[in-house]
Amino acid sequence: MKQFLRRLVRKRHAFSHIWKKIRQPVIIAVGAVIAAFGYSLFQVPFNLAAGGISGIGIIINHFTGWPVGVLYLIMNIPLLTLGYFYLGRWQFLIYTMLAVFIFSLATDLFLVFFPMILTQYPITTNILLSTIYAGLVSGIGVGIIYRAGGTVGGTGIVGRILQQKTGIPLSQIYLYTDGIIILAAGFVFGWETALHALLTLFLNGLASDFALEGPSTVRTVVIVTDHPEELTKALMEGLHRGVTHWQVIGGYTHQPHFIVWCAVYRPQVIEMKRIVASVDPKAFVVIGNAHQALGSGFIPLKR
Repeated sequence: MKQFLRRLVRKRHAFSHIWKKIRQPVIIAVGAVIAAFGYSLFQVPFNLAAGGISGIGIIINHFTGWPVGVLYLIMNIPLLTLGYFYLGRWQFLIYTMLAVFIFSLATDLFLVFFPMILTQYPITTNILLSTIYAGLVSGIGVGIIYRAGGTVGGTGIVGRILQQKTGIPLSQIYLYTDGIIILAAGFVFGWETALHALLTLFLNGLASDFALEGPSTVRTVVIVTDHPEELTKALMEGLHRGVTHWQVIGGYTHQPHFIVWCAVYRPQVIEMKRIVASVDPKAFVVIGNAHQALGSGFIPLKR
């Protein structure tokens, strides 16, 4: 029995070691398939060229009929070469190449098999529904890729290079590059389609941020008080959260006060306010949003 348990533990450790090695590539592959699913099921049938290389692929496909997945892969090759010379991060490039290849392959496979296996393709004739789901589904896939340390290539590589060379913020660069592509789509497919594509781009960003960072479940609390010791003790006992405080000088009164700071989960906000009101009704409280809290009492820090 002991030998069996030892073998079981060794196998578990071996599996854990292997999983650590392949975890990121597997997650990137899953994210790329999800992104390709949303792109081919909702975006391509309605020519929603929502910026990026994928948008250029839809425009070129309209004129040539070439597969959008193959176009995405071909157009990314020179950009990946630029990324190699200017970004110089092997892991970043390898993970990006993996995401680009799987996204391209999955897209063309989906576009071949969807009309064969679905009774109706596209699954809806409502362009607004497709606009929303194209942004949400593809955005979740892209966010999963980002979370695993990869990117989907395309204008993201161009944006990073231009940001390094010019100092222009990435958000501004993406606005220009994606805006030009959506503008071109307006001339090709009509301005109503371009407006839908812009909505897809916006929802894609929101969904990818959600998948990357998760919902905002944490609140940061800043309390200005003259009773730091009593308030710290009450918060620690009532919420079981770590609390920090330090002395400050009021800008208007020039009188000494104390700032008490802590992070709490969203359901604890009501109890936190009750504790503060009971200890120091004259305290000044500011509650802010935070995407994550890592460390003691929250999500453990991992390498």
